[in-house]
Amino acid sequence: MAARWLDLVDPTREEVLTALPVQVDPDVVEMLAAPSADRDPRPLLEGHGSYVFGVLVAMLPLADEHEVSHQEVCIVATPERLVTVRKTPPRGPAYDASVLEAAAADTTVGVLIHRLIDDVADTYLDLLDAIFSEIDALEDRIDEMRPSTVRLRLSELRHELLHRRRTVSATRGALRRVLDGRIEVGDHALFPAEVERLFGDTYDTLVRVTEELDVARDLLSGVRDHLQSKIAENQNEVGKKLTVIASLVLVPSLIVGYYGQNFGSAFDEVYWSIAVSTGLIAASTLAQLALFRWRRWI
Repeated sequence: MAARWLDLVDPTREEVLTALPVQVDPDVVEMLAAPSADRDPRPLLEGHGSYVFGVLVAMLPLADEHEVSHQEVCIVATPERLVTVRKTPPRGPAYDASVLEAAAADTTVGVLIHRLIDDVADTYLDLLDAIFSEIDALEDRIDEMRPSTVRLRLSELRHELLHRRRTVSATRGALRRVLDGRIEVGDHALFPAEVERLFGDTYDTLVRVTEELDVARDLLSGVRDHLQSKIAENQNEVGKKLTVIASLVLVPSLIVGYYGQNFGSAFDEVYWSIAVSTGLIAASTLAQLALFRWRRWI
């Protein structure tokens, strides 16, 4: 049975009601007509008796920016018709539905939904590449950047990974319901057995993305440990320099303070001239420097 596919971009409530193939719940109409919000939409697939309602979220990394565009796509599907509602996000373009254009005329609605979900899952793979590239770049530049800047970017990446994983997990959970046969219209009219099998590969892709996001979190923890070790190393270097300076000042201070306090009259003699005392201080300082260099403390 050939599918009829109708695509809407940022429609009004009246346009949504005109395009829907069946009467749907008022809450569904409101969700379809609502503009894209500056938040992470929640992916879902729900069976509503005579139709299936779904929200899919493609994640597109923005060029030259440390941000991700959440491209929301809502669907209302019956065995005879598929309606997609694409919403333009606050940052970036609306989702590109060209993957459905070539197949819309000669395939079923269930296959179209699979192609749409599979294409959304592919955007998660592109997102993974962007995340790993960002982590690698951050680790390569960690010695050049200020620690405060690195800590801020690490915190941002950690929160982003949590949000991305939540979106991927929700998509995987919705797909699991299709594979289990819990989402259907009629007697397997929308997702017959051969269509459900198509969702298996897509589900495996989502499992892989979830695992790779966990790997990314581990890599991020490694970068954080690298930063902490770098900070500790710098603090040790500063502490070592301060200790060397204090040690160099200690012996001359001892010489001047001890003899000046206890043997003041002895310094009236010629051999206790300023040159002699200065030479004694210089010799003790050079001896300390030689000792520190020999022990590789400086």
